[in-house]
Amino acid sequence: MLRGMRKASSNWLGKIVMATVMGVLIVSFAVWGIADIFKGFGQSSLAKVGKIEISTDQFRQIYTEKLQQLGRSFGRPLTSEQARAFGLDRQVLRQTIAEAALDEEARRMGLAQSQEEIMRLIYNDPNFQGLGGKFDPQRFQATIRQFGYTEQRYLSEQRRVGLRRQIAGTVSAGLEPPKVLVDALTRFQNEQRSMEYVKLDAAQAGTIDPPSPEALAAYFEDRKTQFRAPEYRKLSFVVISPEELGKSIEVSDEDAKKVFEQRRDRFGTPEKREVSQMFFQNESEAQAARGRITSGTSFDDVAKERNLNLADVDLGLIAKNAIIDPAIADAAFSLASGEVSQPVQGRFGVALVKVGKIEPGVTPTYESLAAQIKKEISTERARANVNEMQNKMEDERSGGANLVESAQKLGLTPVTIEAVDRSGRNPDGQPVANIPRGLDVVSQAFNSDVGVDNEPIQFAGGYAWYDVLGITPSRERPLDEVRAQVEAKWREDQISNKLRAKATEMVQKVEQGSSLATEAAAAGAKVETATGFRRDASLSGVPSAAVTAAFRTPKDGVGQTPGAGGSEWIVFRITDVTVPPVDTASEEFKRLKDTLQRSLSDEQLAQYVAKIESEIGTSINQAAFAQVTGANN
Repeated sequence: MLRGMRKASSNWLGKIVMATVMGVLIVSFAVWGIADIFKGFGQSSLAKVGKIEISTDQFRQIYTEKLQQLGRSFGRPLTSEQARAFGLDRQVLRQTIAEAALDEEARRMGLAQSQEEIMRLIYNDPNFQGLGGKFDPQRFQATIRQFGYTEQRYLSEQRRVGLRRQIAGTVSAGLEPPKVLVDALTRFQNEQRSMEYVKLDAAQAGTIDPPSPEALAAYFEDRKTQFRAPEYRKLSFVVISPEELGKSIEVSDEDAKKVFEQRRDRFGTPEKREVSQMFFQNESEAQAARGRITSGTSFDDVAKERNLNLADVDLGLIAKNAIIDPAIADAAFSLASGEVSQPVQGRFGVALVKVGKIEPGVTPTYESLAAQIKKEISTERARANVNEMQNKMEDERSGGANLVESAQKLGLTPVTIEAVDRSGRNPDGQPVANIPRGLDVVSQAFNSDVGVDNEPIQFAGGYAWYDVLGITPSRERPLDEVRAQVEAKWREDQISNKLRAKATEMVQKVEQGSSLATEAAAAGAKVETATGFRRDASLSGVPSAAVTAAFRTPKDGVGQTPGAGGSEWIVFRITDVTVPPVDTASEEFKRLKDTLQRSLSDEQLAQYVAKIESEIGTSINQAAFAQVTGANN
């Protein structure tokens, strides 16, 4: 729904960012909703899709918000340079153009969505529900205002989202992945390997003599850029969010206790029971079966005699509110463990109910949750004050006050960071601790300058303002300043080189007929084993690079790979390769098939959107695009 409310998926950078970008942006084309970017044509055009014009300012807003969204998702900012390196700038552009094309296609096809359906979706959106779990009109209005929407504009946006869904669903309906493809990928995914391996570490590298002053100086000279001091910036920021404003709102015990009673079930853990149920044609048949069970025949044996699937009879360990039939639920939760009920008239017929293990529920006390509940209430009450405080902050700023003065005048707590680099670390190399998780104020500060009046950042349902107070340029550091770091790096490289040479020698000897155990003993190491692991395995003490290398090596083949941090090398031999038969009834097979089906649907939609774009015409102002994404800086 709202852009700022979406969540992205958590390791930092590399393949995770690429997976997020490709999965969220390319594949789905974000047809499920984005900013209202196709109204109010700007004078400076960044792209045209048919008759739709996308202005530079509109795209800048989308692009900035996407960077902030990913920054919040990963817990640290994504810089413009990193975004371009991962292709995020091109993906956001493709996303925006694809949406425009789908909106134009919906108009050409004469599609429509009822007001009733739009309102149903809004009423069911958890972002607009209050403390009681029901739609809260005031929260709805406050939330959409925080994201720059009027009510009419938001409703219009949701109508476009619904129409895009109609098109996407129709285009991809009925697609089925080929069985041969699913089988091949299943075998690839489930292939298992076993190996014996030896870890070579610093102990096998032998003695590393300290470098001579001349050798260390030459080493440093060749790698000066690695030890260069980064650019640092001094900045201040202040956050206005429901959580921050809520800190100053007092909540009485009376109000908190009311919420505790209303939401007691959510706070506690309900009682759960192992429940089995068996249905019969009538009460007399059920009573006869119960007589056999009480006489010694097991519940499961009676079910088997009646050709019932035990998986359907057994409901598992379940809470009362998770049982669909109220009569069955009441019976199950009135029995003692091991008991079988009298015949119960349920929705689907007459049943016998049996109870196995019982896990008691846990109901926390109000005292144990009072602080949490009061915080939730104060945050909820503060939502309505965010826009008022935003206006006051803007008034103070426009009156000439700096950020710290403005914050203090409004009773807010500004944060000043004396020095931080682009990665969010201070001069001692440690992450700056007082920046809220997901707030990308550092990357924003490095895209600004001293004295610039910056636009606030949308954050945590509110806003964050920041000022750049000073800049310490990047500089080359002399050897004396970083001697300890240089010596540590030199030693690490020496160990890595020796281990690589020893691993290569060990591989050659094993390939020539020696055993891995013999060579390990000669090196003062031991042989370890890993059995039955798959490509996605995480083996304790074995780096992922070794798992990857194992699947590139044939049975009885020998290989080597770096271990942890370059101060460890691993030599391995593949002892077994197994490809299990394909089980089409397994949940794993079904999940893979569903994933392939979604991929085919996404590819089909991508081709459809490309066809629309070619028909209606698309043009891009590359200079404006470069200016927005920082490519020309």
